[in-house]
Amino acid sequence: MKKIAVLTSGGDAPGMNAAVRAVVRMALHNGLEVMGIKRGYAGLINGELFKMDRSSVSDIIQRGGTILRTARCEEFKQEEGRKKAANILKAYGVDALVVVGGDGSFTGAKLISKLGVKTIGLPGTIDNDLAYTDYTIGFDTALNTVIDAVNKLRDTSTSHERVSVVEVMGRHCGDLALYAGLAGGAEAIVVPEKGFDKDELCKTILEGKAKGKMHNLILLAEGVGGADELAKHIEEVTSLETRATILGHIQRGGSPSASDIVLASRMGARAVELLLEGKTCRVVGIKNNEIMDMDIDEALAMERKFDNELYDIAAALSY
Repeated sequence: MKKIAVLTSGGDAPGMNAAVRAVVRMALHNGLEVMGIKRGYAGLINGELFKMDRSSVSDIIQRGGTILRTARCEEFKQEEGRKKAANILKAYGVDALVVVGGDGSFTGAKLISKLGVKTIGLPGTIDNDLAYTDYTIGFDTALNTVIDAVNKLRDTSTSHERVSVVEVMGRHCGDLALYAGLAGGAEAIVVPEKGFDKDELCKTILEGKAKGKMHNLILLAEGVGGADELAKHIEEVTSLETRATILGHIQRGGSPSASDIVLASRMGARAVELLLEGKTCRVVGIKNNEIMDMDIDEALAMERKFDNELYDIAAALSY
């Protein structure tokens, strides 16, 4: 193996730059050439490849987003698009591809590997929704962004004695809401993995008010419903002033936390080691603080398990 390439795909996540930096510098350290690919699989199909050296990744370890940019690509979902992408890699003499992204990006890596391109996937997604790994790159930073917002909202909610519904990302995975709810002292956590009754929630809020509770904080994962709708229902039923806050894409931005930088660096370095060992179609993750890897098909097929114990602890501590 002489030359590898790296791209970032799907939604951006804090720590992607640290992962790219680790891949580039570990590859150079081992005598490999490195090509960067701009705008994910779309950029690959369009031939947006460029040579990277140590200076290409200088001063990016602390930056959010991705210097390689990212984009969705419908063309890559088609076999002809993937063949075009594989041919471009071969034309540039690229032997292997490191993909930083989520499950959709991993599916792309799996499919292009069938065309003779060695691939390794790194989990870059703020939702923490990949079952095979304890944590994904970007989750810790996004969590701290949510907590910062929650702490500020609590101040004004307490001052006005109101209910605050905070909607966070997590279409199919409630980890951001769960962890932020526990760390932020929320009275209720609403996630797609657990059902909830709006009227029962209102009853709990009124019971808390009767006991002298000054305010209520509710963490809502976007996959369950909209914060505006829930806030309106709570206000109608309880007659308590209720405000909805949708954090949106602010959760994706910002400098990565030290935890995410270290995680991304460890995973990026391991990706290169796997390629040097002749491995392909693998994904890198972390289990019990140990960097591990597994077959990409097995990883994508794993059913994600919700942390019911953590959810129960958060519920017990909420009132």
